Amino acid sequence: MNSPSRTRGHSDARGRHGDAGDEQSRPDGAALPGARRGFLTLLGVDLWERFSFFGMAAILVLYLTAAPADGGLGMSQQTATALFATYMSLNFLAGLPGGWLADRVLGARRAVLAGGALIACGHAVLALAAAPALYTGLALVVAGTGLVKPSLAAMVSAVSGTARREEAFSRFYMCIQVSALLAPVLTGFLAEKVTWHLGFAAAAFGMAAGLAQFRLGLRVLDGTGSAPTRPLTRAQARTAARRTAVVLALGAVATTAVALGALPLLALLALLGVATVCLPFVYLRSLGRRSTVERARLTAFTTVMAASAAFWMIFAQSGSVLSLFAAHHTDRDILGFTVPASWLQSVHPLFILLLAPLAGRLRTTTTAKFAGALAAAGLSFFVMAAAALLARTGDVSVTWLIAVYLLYSLGEVVLAPAGLALAAAVAPPGYLNRFLALNGMFAAVGVVLGGQLYRLTAILPLPAYFLLMGGTALATGAFVAARSSHLQPHLPG
Repeated sequence: MNSPSRTRGHSDARGRHGDAGDEQSRPDGAALPGARRGFLTLLGVDLWERFSFFGMAAILVLYLTAAPADGGLGMSQQTATALFATYMSLNFLAGLPGGWLADRVLGARRAVLAGGALIACGHAVLALAAAPALYTGLALVVAGTGLVKPSLAAMVSAVSGTARREEAFSRFYMCIQVSALLAPVLTGFLAEKVTWHLGFAAAAFGMAAGLAQFRLGLRVLDGTGSAPTRPLTRAQARTAARRTAVVLALGAVATTAVALGALPLLALLALLGVATVCLPFVYLRSLGRRSTVERARLTAFTTVMAASAAFWMIFAQSGSVLSLFAAHHTDRDILGFTVPASWLQSVHPLFILLLAPLAGRLRTTTTAKFAGALAAAGLSFFVMAAAALLARTGDVSVTWLIAVYLLYSLGEVVLAPAGLALAAAVAPPGYLNRFLALNGMFAAVGVVLGGQLYRLTAILPLPAYFLLMGGTALATGAFVAARSSHLQPHLPG
């Protein structure tokens, strides 16, 4: 892959600071010195960030749909699911401007510090017992996540080196499931058994702890992520500042209008959904015109990542559709104790922990991994369709949901690390953070599609909805498998 020309000053800065793009300047692909300690430092902050993320994801839809008498907001299931999907997709989407800021302005480590502070503040705002705080808190969490996630992934890539990049991502992905396992249990208990806002407060504490751990461990990272890879000129900085001010002002106006009831929430969610679906394709098309990246490789990358959106369309409904099914159609009584619906969100990360060691040993092509993951996701919603049919005559056993979590967890442990490694391998020099964010943006496409399509349940029976979603994922997986001979020659792995 040809790289854009860059000044000697930029190259020298990269050599001094060892930023997230460092693996592209190490021809031997070796890990950086102190890689193990650096990996553990990055793992620690991501453990806490994921604790706050999954803790909130487990309770948000339940809070939105709970009756006001029970401390909730009393939203309809369709509106709450669309809002949750938009929130989730914006978390992924924010990675592109967040990655740009890390690449051009902040450097990866300052991006993590600033983003973590925004996430903690967002959860603290959500802990306030006031409905208007909802949108402000969610906006802060989205902005912070956009800074944190691509920068952490870039530093993991830098300290591990290209030779062991996918293995490092697999280990990283497996370890953070500990947070995903524990967070719904703690925040779910506080939210459903005590008060909703105490659950959000626990998520804020988790992110604050992660920030403190990261700050204390910075010394073991040497210079990794300490400076931007392609610093802005003064003119570029002024232009970026003006554009940022306009975007922030529009966001503040839209949030205020929704909070005051002047703008219909569903209209705003639909608009954001269209932007989410279009943005990664527009960005990649623009990149293909203005960079020297190999066109065939970029096309293959775009095709495979677009297909992965169908997997994330299934995956992201765990915190919304499956939570609602658990709350309203599942028998959760065990020895007289009603298990909180949010606790079932911990089944998924438990399976990730159990399956990840096996998936890490999988040696096959990138296209085969994506096709297999899509097949597993599709089958999981076929199981949900059967469960929804049985639920017409009464609550169903929790084992149905456990089977669903098992299937798409199997797909996730294969697809998620492979997607990160693919994005890191294809990224042109100086674009690493943004390409890692692109991996998340295609996930956002699937998330927002799933959230909007759930509105079909107003006219479709629930079993038919699950069959439609599952069939879409299976058909997409079949397409990737059929096109493997054309796509794989242009992809690493």
